[in-house]
Amino acid sequence: MALTLYVDTDRWRAHQRAVVQQFPGIVPVCKGNGYGFGHERLAEEATRFGSDILAVGTTYEAARIKDYFGGDLLVLTPFRKDEEPVPLPDRAIRSVSSVEGVGLMRGARVVIEVMSSMKRHGVTEEDLPKLHAAIDEVRLEGFAIHLPLDRADGSDAVEEVIGWMDRLRAARLPLDTMFVSHLKPDEYMRLTQQFPQTNFRARIGTQLWLGDHEATEYRGAILDVTPVQKGDRFGYRQQKVAGDGWLVVVAGGTSHGVGLESPKALHGMTSRAKGVARAGLATVNRNLSPYQWAGKQRWFAEPPHMQVSILFVPSEAGEPKVGEELVASLRHTTTTVDRTVDR
Repeated sequence: MALTLYVDTDRWRAHQRAVVQQFPGIVPVCKGNGYGFGHERLAEEATRFGSDILAVGTTYEAARIKDYFGGDLLVLTPFRKDEEPVPLPDRAIRSVSSVEGVGLMRGARVVIEVMSSMKRHGVTEEDLPKLHAAIDEVRLEGFAIHLPLDRADGSDAVEEVIGWMDRLRAARLPLDTMFVSHLKPDEYMRLTQQFPQTNFRARIGTQLWLGDHEATEYRGAILDVTPVQKGDRFGYRQQKVAGDGWLVVVAGGTSHGVGLESPKALHGMTSRAKGVARAGLATVNRNLSPYQWAGKQRWFAEPPHMQVSILFVPSEAGEPKVGEELVASLRHTTTTVDRTVDR
């Protein structure tokens, strides 16, 4: 009995093809937990649709995935001089975000990240004159810009890229290849049309692998069902049951990422009010689980265990049966499943 990720493979791959067509020269991204699919599976998919390069998050991920993907490996985390050395093949390309970093990568293949409005890392406009001597010592694969997802100020993503293209050109730095992130298809086309001499390569992960929400579904198998009455004590902390119903033990616990949640950026009064309500319920041990039964998300009876969760299902909802599966709304990037099933 398992926590399973079901994949409508034909639909999932049709979505991949659509994204690849929208972004010629796409650089598929495979980092973290492989967007819920795993590194090996995404390396296989990237090979299947003919990608010559795969972007990974860290050198450790590159070392693990190198035996599953035969093309170039672009490491997105920038090089740091005190980092632990990790043996990588010559087809690995390192991101660098400082002039000092470029100077320390003598002979290596590098992509130089520029400082975008993300203000995360990257070389600045003032650094550009210093890059001339430094890039002579490396094999420069191009420049890169990582753009924000949202633009609350109404600014134009394309104009931000163009601004950097102009700065790089003015500094007489080579503009053969520009790696970009978080552009819409029409924005990408605007750039390719305006700069036909530059090879734009879109680094895409979430949109490529998770863009069609209907192509995947998580389900947890029911392992045990125990009838309970109001006031019965249960679980590690021997809390009292709030009403008549069933305690349902379902596959999926903290080791799978169940119960873990990334902080959310709240917009507007409605989402803020819901956030306050959830926080208030949590103080009295009322936490909504990601599992659904009889058309509703059900409450955790107590915090998730390591490999299972215990839910409370009230009597009016009908009795779940051992062996049935509950649909679960889980975040791909924080979930590790027991198995993946293509169908």
